[in-house]
Amino acid sequence: MDVFSLNFNGFWTSIQGYINDISSNPFRLIIFILDILIVGYVVYKFIKSARNSRVWQLLKGIVLIVIITILSGIFEFRILNWLLTIFMTYGVIALIVIFQPELRRMLEQLGTNKFTKFFGIGLEKDFETKTKEDIYKVVIAAKELSNSKVGGLIVFERDIQLNDIMDSGVKIDADVSPQLLVNLFVPKTPLHDGAIIISKNKIASAACILPLSDDRQISKGLGTRHRAAIGISRETDAIAVVISEETGKISIAKDGNLIVDLKEEALKNILIKNLITKKIGNESKRHTPKLFKKNKSAKKSKEEADKNVEK
Repeated sequence: MDVFSLNFNGFWTSIQGYINDISSNPFRLIIFILDILIVGYVVYKFIKSARNSRVWQLLKGIVLIVIITILSGIFEFRILNWLLTIFMTYGVIALIVIFQPELRRMLEQLGTNKFTKFFGIGLEKDFETKTKEDIYKVVIAAKELSNSKVGGLIVFERDIQLNDIMDSGVKIDADVSPQLLVNLFVPKTPLHDGAIIISKNKIASAACILPLSDDRQISKGLGTRHRAAIGISRETDAIAVVISEETGKISIAKDGNLIVDLKEEALKNILIKNLITKKIGNESKRHTPKLFKKNKSAKKSKEEADKNVEK
């Protein structure tokens, strides 16, 4: 108890000294506010990242032990307080051992750009990079499905959340990969019928049920997948990629319109324009990989696709 009381009293004395410095020098108030904001932000980020790991359960246990230690000192439960104080004294070593993987990961981030991401810096660039990777993987999967004439429906969530749609399917929560996308649409498998929702650079759900468009102007030659793609693009700002099971043609539904028979390069360009360029407001040509640069055949495919727009 003496050790715990000594540490607590030292902390309180330090706070009092801080307050006295502020009263004698008002400029210290700005430093004090910045100090509180920085500490609060770091604690918030740590708690936010810890909630999705085993660290969260340990933190709740530590907080409970600290509260019980303080209460045992107040109500003079001396034996209990003595035991808990011993634990608190040597608990730092135990915490280092318990949190060793997490601490190592944080220290490794000091020398990488991940450290800036921890504080929310460079997230826009990270979003652009990840989204381009996801687009490329979706294009590969769409091309594979098209060659095999396997039907598919992949929906990109944008600003309007699709939680209700995702709840209608089966939760996946996996990284985007061409192999997984293709396997999910294999005929006669449990999840092949329905749409895949990509949200926050993850395959969020599969076998999702989308609202069908009842527009009579839609060509009768279009099947349920195409009507579902048009329906979700009209009710939300989502973009849907459709692969026809009968013809193998790839189409995109956006803003209630259907762009049909897209080639690989045109598909990439449309997705990049709508999912990245419009999102961040600008597009840096200097950092655009050669893979995504337009060429004459791509422009020609895009022009042919625009002629086939159906509402």
